[in-house]
Amino acid sequence: MEIQPITWVIPAAGLTAVLFAFYLARDVLSRDAGTQAMQDVAGTILEGAVAFIRRQYTTIFVLALVGAVVIGLVIGLVETAAVADTDTFGLQLGVMTAVAFLVGALCSMASGVIGMYISVKSNVRTAAAAQHSLVGAVQVAMRGGAVSGFLVVSLSLLGVWGIFAAYGGFTNPAVAPFLIVGFGFGASFVALFAQLGGGIYTKAADVGSDLVGKVEAGIPEDDPRNAGVVADLVGDNVGDCAGRGADLFESTAAENIGAMILGVGVYAIAAASGWPHPEAWIFFPLVVRAFGLLATIVAIFFVRGSETEDPMNMLNRGYWVTTILSVGALAFVTYVMMNTGDTTSNGLPTWVWFFAAGVVGLATSVAFVYITQYYTAGGYRPVREIAQASKTGPATNIISGTAVGFETTAVTAITIGIALFASHWLGSQAGLVNAAGHDVGGIFGTAVATMGMLMTTAYILAMDTFGPITDNAGGIAEFAHAEGGAREITDRLDAVGNTTKALTKGYAIASASLAAFLLFSAYIDKVNLIEARRIVANVPGAELLTSVNLADVSVFIAALIGAMLVYFFSSLAIRAVGTTAQSIIIEVRRQFREMPGIMDYTQRPDYARVVDITTKAALRQMILPGMVAVATPILVGLLLGAEAVAGFLMVGTIAGVLLATVLNNGGGAWDNAKKYIESGHLKDDDGNVIGKKTPAHAAAVVGDTVGDPFKDTAGPSLHVLVKLLATITLVLAPLYIR
Repeated sequence: MEIQPITWVIPAAGLTAVLFAFYLARDVLSRDAGTQAMQDVAGTILEGAVAFIRRQYTTIFVLALVGAVVIGLVIGLVETAAVADTDTFGLQLGVMTAVAFLVGALCSMASGVIGMYISVKSNVRTAAAAQHSLVGAVQVAMRGGAVSGFLVVSLSLLGVWGIFAAYGGFTNPAVAPFLIVGFGFGASFVALFAQLGGGIYTKAADVGSDLVGKVEAGIPEDDPRNAGVVADLVGDNVGDCAGRGADLFESTAAENIGAMILGVGVYAIAAASGWPHPEAWIFFPLVVRAFGLLATIVAIFFVRGSETEDPMNMLNRGYWVTTILSVGALAFVTYVMMNTGDTTSNGLPTWVWFFAAGVVGLATSVAFVYITQYYTAGGYRPVREIAQASKTGPATNIISGTAVGFETTAVTAITIGIALFASHWLGSQAGLVNAAGHDVGGIFGTAVATMGMLMTTAYILAMDTFGPITDNAGGIAEFAHAEGGAREITDRLDAVGNTTKALTKGYAIASASLAAFLLFSAYIDKVNLIEARRIVANVPGAELLTSVNLADVSVFIAALIGAMLVYFFSSLAIRAVGTTAQSIIIEVRRQFREMPGIMDYTQRPDYARVVDITTKAALRQMILPGMVAVATPILVGLLLGAEAVAGFLMVGTIAGVLLATVLNNGGGAWDNAKKYIESGHLKDDDGNVIGKKTPAHAAAVVGDTVGDPFKDTAGPSLHVLVKLLATITLVLAPLYIR
């Protein structure tokens, strides 16, 4: 088959992004690494982060290896010719799925390691740059974050393209997408455990060190006298960088594969109609993401400004450049690839409708960036409201923060609903109806919207990693007793970093929502492919799944279990943070009690012991919620059948998206309410500043502590859970056919 030349931009853009990431890494590593004291602290953080990642990924690799063997055996034995969706089945399909699962898992692990390593190398250089320039510190942190963003997204792009090519994508593109779903499952599997383990570690260390240091001992945040500080700084990297890198790798991989499966439906129409290059509809998701990477490369050079400018404006400038360039690239790609000859629909060429659907996705991305900024940045009503509530104690702080978290669900649900409706309507206007009379264009329109949103992923991930880099930089500056000006700059960047981390979570949950819909549609397509083959073979009971009947008792039970899983999983994740934090609190208190010289700097705290305690506890605590998440959809499918799984997916996704919104935005608002007070913005009725070491600040610290496991453990893990449910059911769909 002659493949359209534009598809070669996929490997070209992927490799270009890798080379550009190495250029940025070299630029960051060539910068001043600061004083010897700064370098010593950074070295300790690196040592702790590497130790944790090594232990964590050894555990995850063993779990992934066992998972690959089990999946290979199950599919090899169960997916016979009678319940196969392609002409590949049995042992051959089992081996191919197991290999794809392992490749996806390994790429996801590599993404996590890259995200952690580069951030650790960037933090000390950001602290050093802050001694001289705000703009310089912003650029170092953003470029360090961009290394992670480019490598994670390019690995995902090259990984999906490579496994697609290896499984016959160039010769039989209509079959290959169904053979590579194991890649997405492997990525989801690793991302879940990486996010859980890193999230438990980082928040347990944060909660433990804050409660004993800031509240009980009355010493500043990141004070070197606090034995939990190094574990806290390590946690920023293994949770926010390694965990988020694996999360967004999994997002882009799974969503790409789902969109390619939906593209198969349009491919059949294009081939039957004699349109040129029908395979373009399957390659389209990869090509769009490739151009998004190229747009982000250009945008990085626009992150600049003046010393008096708000750092958030510098980052937003680059984001807008990425978005505008992505709109232009989207127009070009849809025009070239969605060629339907002389066919028009409703008076316009087909490509115009899908271009508009892609713009809806990009607009949704922009909307969530600003929605999250509104709810989590200190300049707006929600954070100020929580700060004001802190004047009357921790109880009112928590009530206000909880209310803000619940409030965010309204605009989230409405925005996602508008995006899905608009993209589906635009796609349906393209007039792509298959031989059975089904509107294929509407569903593919939602896939195009999702791909449009994913065009900016590399930049969003760079902004996310900016957060932990600046957080670490502030800790290093405090730890090394850097001059006051440096700490002032790192505090400003840390507040911005809290917002960028929060908006990345908003972006991730928005993309998870759109992706869950397209992955749900891909699941229905796969079930119907199997059922169609069974109908042809006159298998009793075979019928197409055209709707999901919630009035059916099995479907309703499965839907109820889907909603329950979201809350039960979150409970396990939050409890894991509390249990691990208790171990840290006991140890830090012991050191303060038994080593009195710590307070006057005559004794050095035992940082390594706290890091070791946190590492062991986090890895032990991540297993149960992870296994519950993997086992539940399998058991539901085996006991209740394929239609029940569809109900499980729908309701579980809706519950997961809304709860993740509450946890992410509520936690982010609590965090920045504390920062708002620490920055001296809260005042009493007489205009006097209410700052650190006041009852209001202590109340805000308690609220921030409550929000920590919400926004950095349970919330981000729910993003992965929503997509894991879709990928695991997509891979194991033949098990559920009755």
